[in-house]
Amino acid sequence: MGLNDTVSAERIHIGFFGLRNSGKSSLVNAVTGQQLSLVSNIRGTTTDPVQKTMELLPLGPVVIIDTPGIDDEGTLGEMRIQRALRVLNTIDIAVLVVDAVEGLKDAHRELLRQFNEKKISYIIAFNKADLLKEIPDSAPNTIYVSALKGTNIYELKELIGRLMKAEENDKHIAADLISPGDLTVLVVPIDSAAPKGRLILPQQQTIRDILESGATAVVCRETELKETLASLGKRPKLVITDSQAFGQVSNDTPEDILLTSFSILFVRYKGDLATAVKGAAVLDRLQDGDTVLISEGCTHHRQCDDIGTVKLPAWIRAYTKKDLSFAFTSGREFPEDLSPYALVIHCGACMLNEREMQYRTAHAAAQGVPITNYGVAIAHIHGILKRSLSPFPELCSLL
Repeated sequence: MGLNDTVSAERIHIGFFGLRNSGKSSLVNAVTGQQLSLVSNIRGTTTDPVQKTMELLPLGPVVIIDTPGIDDEGTLGEMRIQRALRVLNTIDIAVLVVDAVEGLKDAHRELLRQFNEKKISYIIAFNKADLLKEIPDSAPNTIYVSALKGTNIYELKELIGRLMKAEENDKHIAADLISPGDLTVLVVPIDSAAPKGRLILPQQQTIRDILESGATAVVCRETELKETLASLGKRPKLVITDSQAFGQVSNDTPEDILLTSFSILFVRYKGDLATAVKGAAVLDRLQDGDTVLISEGCTHHRQCDDIGTVKLPAWIRAYTKKDLSFAFTSGREFPEDLSPYALVIHCGACMLNEREMQYRTAHAAAQGVPITNYGVAIAHIHGILKRSLSPFPELCSLL
């Protein structure tokens, strides 16, 4: 992946929902101009959410998700409905596809209630409008379309585009911490888990964010940090390190230079840094027999020194000196019931979009389970959390 690519987690996620046989998948195909979803006259053809990352003209980079019908039947049908509803935790915009002849039903109204509850912007698309004798006047964010005839498909995309603009934000990973012309040093260990010849995604995105701000990014390994700092013509404003090298980097970075980690920047960018700081304090209160959930947003081949399943549990056991158990999840998997866990420690979530990370944070809070993230937890373990929050002095009062 190049620096010019828009990763899935940074794209607007658009989900299509509806009853079986409402023409939902046909409408997805009409909007995308591709045979993204399998279409037939058999009710319930879409059995799992279908996701596609694409450039959708004139909208730009998006993720389109087609979901199973929310009126599916039987045990398998109920499982499909639950998968469709879980998509609500990841999407920015919902398109509710309604059979124009049959109109809104109670199942549609329940979905609209959930859209509003989760603060999801939505459009109601009345499909099969070609079967109507007369097209009614459209209410705001409502449109009559025909996937079969291609009627109002462009207008639907324009309507989605207007909602996309409303969803855009000006959040930054690091650019708001520096000024044009500032020097930033990024400490990047050569991670055996990363594909050969590449930087991992958080490092790529942070470099891009710094460059776009007009600042300069200097990249080195932790073993060359001292030499790099000594050779620079001016003092850097900020040092950003991989969490695994926090201890050494803290020792080698002068106290008058701001220091933080990629993981801390990402929990601020996508989650809630204050919540993560409070969650890290729970490490001091863990008891024998407690279970800690370590959750990653991506799936990858586990290395023998994997940070989530090997290094982090070892560091926590050594720090707490308690007999703890650990559970692990990855990818889209995240437990509905968090009550078995004394603490959730989440990765930086570079592969999850902001809405999903916000959902996971709120879900833990609703169940009274503290949540933190890798970088914050590791900084706490190394006794350098206060220093790693130096770019965010307003949070130091939480320590």
